[in-house]
Amino acid sequence: MGLPVWVEDEAGPYQTIPYSGESWQPAGQPVHQPHEYIRNGTAKMLTFFHPGSGEVRVKGVTQTTNAVLHPWLKEQILAVLASLPDHPNEKGAADPHDAWQTWQGAKYLPMSEHRPPLRMILVWDNLQGHCTPELVIWLLAHGVLPLYTPLGGSWLNMAESIQRILVRRALSGQHPQTPDQIIGWLEGVARVWNEDPTPFKWGGARAVRRERSRNRRLALGGSGACVDLSSRLRSTLLTKWHSASQLTH
Repeated sequence: MGLPVWVEDEAGPYQTIPYSGESWQPAGQPVHQPHEYIRNGTAKMLTFFHPGSGEVRVKGVTQTTNAVLHPWLKEQILAVLASLPDHPNEKGAADPHDAWQTWQGAKYLPMSEHRPPLRMILVWDNLQGHCTPELVIWLLAHGVLPLYTPLGGSWLNMAESIQRILVRRALSGQHPQTPDQIIGWLEGVARVWNEDPTPFKWGGARAVRRERSRNRRLALGGSGACVDLSSRLRSTLLTKWHSASQLTH
């Protein structure tokens, strides 16, 4: 419907311990990680991600309480809304207010002429802090509709995907000594990512490969077994089975 979709999530905690992974070092001199370390606190990462463009906004923190998350999230949302038109022309909606009904957002707001136009979709986890009445009312008043992922379905939030990429690039093969060091690495990797972001989309090349693989196989009954066949052989085999079934009946 032409509406921007942003996703939000909190990642962590990340401890001040050695992290396994790839690293660069001279040939014949493998990296040595200490067998002893001091737990010197943890760091977490707030993530606000736009899959359509690949832009990510990251803030490293030591805790993700409502007092920390809510002000930061409001600041990021206001910055995004400031770059959007005041009255977006949603595709498929004759009236901007109809978009609330399309997204089943009318149940959040009473029927009123003063209902703000829907300007953004916010996808995030169904956590207690995300359902705080004060925050939800603020979102709706600014034309932001929160969509909560179902229980056990956090993988539907693309923020999980970008977090795995950033954390791996920031901490792989490293041994941070302090939470501030972890925070600096996480935010630094996010800045570099935004210099040439990669848009995310559902499916992508991986889904195409899976579909192509399924098309190359012929399922045998309901057991899950299959045989690898070319399109021509598959067609021939199906014809034979069909003919045999006709003779049987």
